[in-house]
Amino acid sequence: MAIDKEKLRKLLHGVASGETIIEEAMDQLSPAEVDLGFARLDLDRKRRRGMPEVIFAPGKTSAQLVKIVGAMCAAGQDVLVTRATREQYDAVFQTFHKARFHEAARCITVDVGAKPAPFGLVAVVCAGTSDLPVAEEAALAARHLSANVERIFDVGVAGLHRLMPHLSLLKRARAIVVVAGMEGALPSVVAGLVDRPVVAVPTSIGYGSSFNGIAALLAMLNSCVPGVVVVNIDNGFGAGVAAGMINRVAEGREKDEAAAV
Repeated sequence: MAIDKEKLRKLLHGVASGETIIEEAMDQLSPAEVDLGFARLDLDRKRRRGMPEVIFAPGKTSAQLVKIVGAMCAAGQDVLVTRATREQYDAVFQTFHKARFHEAARCITVDVGAKPAPFGLVAVVCAGTSDLPVAEEAALAARHLSANVERIFDVGVAGLHRLMPHLSLLKRARAIVVVAGMEGALPSVVAGLVDRPVVAVPTSIGYGSSFNGIAALLAMLNSCVPGVVVVNIDNGFGAGVAAGMINRVAEGREKDEAAAV
């Protein structure tokens, strides 16, 4: 989107005189959104929230997805597409050969620039193998926010001894994502053992009376352990982002404390 020459002249004079700081000028020079007709891309989200807009694939045609990915790449923003199919990935890859398909997480990524070194630690725990797609989505979302991610899978309460060897890792994590279906008990168990925030994710896995995840959702919402917060059913992405943001805030606090010493 071209900027008016007179507006540009005033903006440059403002920077030269010190009336306008460079960051404000950059914000004005960069379009806040791109209107594709069928989608309006929020290009300012990275500045506001620390990560670019994320694309939800279901309901979008492959042609729409390619155009959205192209607009984000043109704006210099890394791409994360959630709940994508192999067919959608194939369409994206034909145009963007840097695209990667994360099959377990059902996500597509396109890294535009160099990725910063990962920092801190987010642990992603899941109860059973059937919960893996949601857990992998959470892990990828946290990694998208530059968090180091450690996975602890298939440690449900039916065999609680499988969880105990991982306690030292859980205690080192800045945030823990716990994914479970069925009766949804695992987040309460984990939160009762550590002093870290736990982001609980109910999944739609289970037999009839699990009601497609509602039983697990209610169990997690009714946890008697302080420090458990709950996202929507199967929302691994939301949980991973929350944990990644906690990790990022902790990183900033540690840097501030180190600089103050």
